Order: sequence, then structure tokens, then C-alpha cells
Amino acid sequence: MGENYIPLYRKYRPQKLEEVVGQEHIKQALSNAINLGKISHAYLFTGPRGTGKTSTARILAKSLNCVNGPTVEPCGKCTSCVDITNSVPIDVIEIDAASNRKVEDAQNILEKIQYVPVNGKYKIYIIDEVHMLTNTAFNALLKTLEEPPKNVVFILATTESHKVLDTIKSRCQRFDFRRITTDDIAKHLRYISDKEKINISDGALYSIAKNSAGGMRDSIALLDQVSILGESKEITEDDINNLLGRLSFDVLYEMSEKIIQSDSINAIKLLEKVYNSGNEPVQILNNLMYYFKNLLIVKNCDNETSIELTNLNEAQLKQLNQQKEKVETHQIVFLIEKTANYIKEIKTTTNQQMWLEVALIDLSNLTNNTKLIELQNRIQALEGGEVSVTPIRHIVTPPIEKVSVPVSKPVVPEVKEETVQVNPEPVKEIKQEEVKIEPVQEKTEDKTEEQAEFTPMPKAKMLDPTTDIRSLWATLLSHVKSPSTQALLKLANPVKIAPDEVVITFKQAIFVKQANDGTKKTAIMEAADAMFGQKNTHVLIRTPLESDVEIGKVAPAPKPKPITPPSEVKTLAPKQETVSEEEIETVQEIQKAPEKKTEQPDDEPKFESDQSKMIKELFDGKYIN
Repeated sequence: MGENYIPLYRKYRPQKLEEVVGQEHIKQALSNAINLGKISHAYLFTGPRGTGKTSTARILAKSLNCVNGPTVEPCGKCTSCVDITNSVPIDVIEIDAASNRKVEDAQNILEKIQYVPVNGKYKIYIIDEVHMLTNTAFNALLKTLEEPPKNVVFILATTESHKVLDTIKSRCQRFDFRRITTDDIAKHLRYISDKEKINISDGALYSIAKNSAGGMRDSIALLDQVSILGESKEITEDDINNLLGRLSFDVLYEMSEKIIQSDSINAIKLLEKVYNSGNEPVQILNNLMYYFKNLLIVKNCDNETSIELTNLNEAQLKQLNQQKEKVETHQIVFLIEKTANYIKEIKTTTNQQMWLEVALIDLSNLTNNTKLIELQNRIQALEGGEVSVTPIRHIVTPPIEKVSVPVSKPVVPEVKEETVQVNPEPVKEIKQEEVKIEPVQEKTEDKTEEQAEFTPMPKAKMLDPTTDIRSLWATLLSHVKSPSTQALLKLANPVKIAPDEVVITFKQAIFVKQANDGTKKTAIMEAADAMFGQKNTHVLIRTPLESDVEIGKVAPAPKPKPITPPSEVKTLAPKQETVSEEEIETVQEIQKAPEKKTEQPDDEPKFESDQSKMIKELFDGKYIN
């Protein structure tokens, strides 16, 4: 019996187009071409392995060379049909391009192509794995593929169509074979099981179908392998998992529970049992990753969609529905990503068991402190500049308004600032007597439940626009790479600095013209793009308008003397800044510099101030009125 045994994937190879599983679009196209007599001289069949490319090529050859052909229903009894079925045809030549890839092999084909068919109406060349041919072999076949002799048909099959020369693909009719769906594979496996009287459950057939990755030949071969287990009992899903070295759903559920609960100790104990059972580390993590994938689908889809995408039964789906409430979507995605990274690591290491244990311990600690509300709190603290207020005696800059949580601590008093005009007069100072610090008594009886609750995303107070634009202007200048552009921008006044538009003004039109120069404006635009993390920021450079506010006219008050608060109250006062007389004189000199006129010639100036030298270097040694 062993000598006459035929493997199932050969025994149940389709013999007609209607028997091909899962390629409806190709069956319809080829049937119409045969019925209408529109037979092309060259076909290119592409697609994953085990999807029916070579089988369809043989069926097409049988349909063309049948005694009743060309026909969609070959008789299967004539000489030509029988020879093709037995793989000993005379007029259908099958060539394996992997072992016949040289130019000499292509020339051998061209020498024999001139002979007329013997039994059939067509001489058909089926070249499997055609992408393995060398470029010289492709070029040798090129002209013949374009204009072959009468009654010659080429059928090229490949799993990697991108390796086939474009000149070859353009001369063929291309048909793309798709992966066969799990349902179609399971139905066909049930048909074969019933014919062969294999005692196997539907769950086991679905496990086989899912393992084949859309290939019918792999599925039938695996069914043939497990068929010997069904002599005394029904073949179950556990039998398939044991044969494939896969973990059962119950084991994966228990392991994932330990990971989600951050129970690394029991997770390692369970892993030890699974590993000692003979399971490979890569296979363990692969199974765990696909389990998390199913959990992610159940977490984000309805029951009907989940059943269709995961192929789980009702009991397994119920367990996942209960488990999904304990974990959030971003945590599942993170677990999948980390598992995939550890799979890559284990494949390249020599100590796989160690990295398997490291991976499980790492996964078991990932879900700690990763609740969404905690992440929001951290982001809010970073973006809002929130710092913990502690009673210190030195003066610091007050933070942005904090979350409205009532605390038994004094509030920061407001300090009024006096604006300082940029003029030759000395800068006014804030007197210590003008700062009044009064302790604020806490009213615990007015607290409400709503105040006591935490607000995840508070809105920060609007900063003073003048102070805000100063910091933005300093940030923009720090991103300017050109030294000459930086020097020119020292004479500018920013009016608006925002992602949608940056407006900069110069008092003199000559400076506006210089700043709008291609290289300088490009440097400013690049600085704005780097600052806001975008491209093509709109930059407007012009002379001032009456509505513009010069930031140079508003300066922060000088730093006040340290204040010793009462012993009962420890407060924070705002940090102040001073404007030195040298800075005031420099600003006045910059503003008046363009208005100075010189009567001496350009080549022999009688006197040059430091400011005049700077302007002279900026404008290539020319004086600007």
C-alpha cells in the first residue's frame, strides 16, 4: 500500500477550472477567453505559494489541447488530457527555471520551439519560478515571447513578480493569484476529510487553515500528516497545536493574565512549564503575540467582526471579552511591539532561553503605571510647567497656574510692575514698601466636592503677550544659522511670532529690503520652521504700523531686594530683571544710527563710531542714509 500511496495534495489537485479554490476572478477571465477563442500567446501567473498557479497552468494547457478543445470542460480521457494528468505530456513542456536558468537553456527552448505539436493543437511551455532566470536568458526569450510561432503558448509562473523584467511582463497577460481565505481552505479540507474518512473536528481544520497563511497546498499536506492520528479518536485542536508546537488557548490566556496583572513571578513559573514541554522560544512568543492581536481585535470590534477575524469559538471569545476590561488599547499595542522586538532578538542570539525569560519579565512589568489617566497627568505636568510649591525664602519665577486642587498652602500674591521707557533717564525701581504681602486665610468650609475632584487637562493662564513674544523672539534668533542675518535681526522688532505667521518690522526701509533678500529671508524661514516643527512658515518683513507694539519699549522691572516674609507665611515673589544704562544707550544708538548723515567721502571717513563700523560691515562698507 505504501508504494501506491499518493499524497493528498497531489491526489486532490484540481483538474478543471471550476475546481480551483478561491480564485474566482481568474477562473472567470480564463473561461471567457477560452469560450471566445481569445487565447493569448503568453501568460504570467503571480502570487503566493500554494495558491494554484501551476495547477491553473496545467488546466489551461489541458483545456487547449483536449480533443474537444479549446474547451472549459476538458474530457480528461483523451490522450492529451491523460498525459497532462500523469505529468508525461509531449506537447506541454514544464521547465523549472530554478535549475534551468542559464542562457544555454533558453537557447535550447528556442531550438525546439519551431517543431509543430504532436498530439494537441498547441505547444505549451510552462516555466515555473521564472524570476530565477538570468537577464541574459530573459533577453534570449524576449523576441520569441513577443512574436512566438503559431500555436505556441508560454505560461510563466512566479512568486516574485518584481524580479521579472518589465520588458517580459509587458508582453504577457498578467493574472495575480490571491491568498485563499481561511473559510475557503477549511471548507475544502472538510470536503477532503469526508472523502478520505478522516475523523477531525472543525476547530482542528480551522487551526490547520490558519497555519497555512493562505496556501492550499500547505493545508492539505498538514491534513495528510495529522490524518494518521484519527484512527482511534477524533483529531482535536490540541492535537494540531501539539503537532505544530503551538500553545493552547488556555495556556496563552493564563500567561497573558499574569502579564496584565504584572505578576512576573508566576509568569516565569508558567513559562518554565511551557518551555520544559518542548516548545521553542520563538514559537512561544509568536503564539503570545497572536494572542494579543486577537485581544486587540476583541477590544476594538463588535462580536460578529471579532469572530470573523479571530476564528475563536464562543467560549474563547467570552474569556477575551472579560479580559479586555483589564487592559487598555495602547497597552495591548505596546505589548505586541515589545514581543515582536524580542522575537527578533531571540532569532539572533545563542542563549534563547535567557532572552525568553527576560522578555516575559519585561512584558510583565510594562503595564505598571501606564494607565491612561496617569500618562495624561504626566503630560499635563510637563506641558503646563507644573512644579511642586515648597516654602523657600529666595525669590523665584512664579509658575503657570496649577490644577485647581485645594491645598493648605498660601497662594502667591500678585506683584505690580511699572513699565520702563527706553530713554536716557534712569530706570525706575520698585520700592520694597510698594509690595504688600498679605496672608490668605483658607476657608475649608466653602470646599465643594467638585473642587476636590481632579481635572485631567486644565487650561493654563494666558501669558503676558510682551513677555511671551520676548521669549519667542529669543528662541527664533537661536535657530538662525547665518551670522549676518543674526546681526541684521538685532535691529528688528517682532510684532507676531506664531505658527501661522511671523511678522518682523524695521524702522528703515533699507533694512526691510536687506532682510527680504533671498538668502536672509530663507534663513529666517528655516529658523521659524525649526522652531515650530513645520515647513514653509509664512514670514512677513515690513516697516512698522501705528498698531504695532515695540517690545523694546516695554522692559521688565529691576530685581527687587529680598523680602523677608512674616514667620507665619512663606511666599514666592516674581523674579524681576533690570535694564542697564549701557543697554539703553545701545538701543538709542541703533535707532538713531540710520538717521546720521556724514559729509566726508566714503573712502576717507574722519570718524567712525563702533555702531557705524557695525553697519558698515553689514552693508559691505557703504554708508546708508
